[in-house]
Amino acid sequence: MFDVDELLGRASLRERIDELEDENERLRKRYEAESDRRAEATTARQDAEERINRLEDRIAQLEGELDQAGEDDRGLEFRRRDRIGGTELAGVVDRLSSFRTEPEGALTATLGGDEPVRDLDLDLEGRLGERIALLEDATPCLYCVDDAGLVSVALKPPVEPTIEPGWNDRFSLEREWFLPTERHTLALVRADLFALGVYDGDERVEYRGFESDVKGSHSKGGFSQARFERIRDDQIDDHLERCRKTLAEYVGEPSAEEPLYLVGQRGVVETLVDESGLEPDATAAVDATGDPNSALEDAVDSFWTTDLLVL
Repeated sequence: MFDVDELLGRASLRERIDELEDENERLRKRYEAESDRRAEATTARQDAEERINRLEDRIAQLEGELDQAGEDDRGLEFRRRDRIGGTELAGVVDRLSSFRTEPEGALTATLGGDEPVRDLDLDLEGRLGERIALLEDATPCLYCVDDAGLVSVALKPPVEPTIEPGWNDRFSLEREWFLPTERHTLALVRADLFALGVYDGDERVEYRGFESDVKGSHSKGGFSQARFERIRDDQIDDHLERCRKTLAEYVGEPSAEEPLYLVGQRGVVETLVDESGLEPDATAAVDATGDPNSALEDAVDSFWTTDLLVL
């Protein structure tokens, strides 16, 4: 009895179909296995990043405890350690600026560069004694001290001063290092939010803000998570490009005369600076939440603050 398929020449075709189906199944399993590996790698990366963040926070906490323990062990403490802004900060700046003494009786110095404090040709150790350890803990900072030891204060203003250490009859302080006194632009950048204000002193004269649709966290595993991560990364890239274009409209060339301050999520701000070619006069990490307008107000308040440490 004849096989109909063989008689019609279809037997070889059926064998070929079976082979292709087997090959298709093998490739499908290989694809799924590769997708699983990529998803596992993405999950592992996220877990590692979260662990790194937790460890960095813990390190910062332990370093703070170590500094405090060091102060306690030496019997040394700052006479005042505070974070101030607004009218309180303005009062402190005014009081320091009004200080007068004999020629070369007041030192103003930016500390925290490559050269250790004790190695600077300023005789700080001779004036401070063992309390120079507190000054080392405070660096980087702007330091003001007089030759009579009446004033000894370290400041960490939002705008980093660029001055050479020098003795004078007064402290060499610029109000714009601490307070919004001139026309400037301050922009808040998060992975999903942007807000920009142009200010004349502390008065906002222009505003621009928007939010972008960026996916949040994803709890599922497998191929869907890897795809989710790619979509989220693309959305963040699109958001940052929109931020860059908006900044260009307001700021213009990197050499623009009006100061630019960029604040927000540290990694996002750094990425934007690297990719835009902007040269902000200052950057800062701030925790500002809410809609763009209210978040910008919080960011402004947070940025214009100064750490005050009285030795």
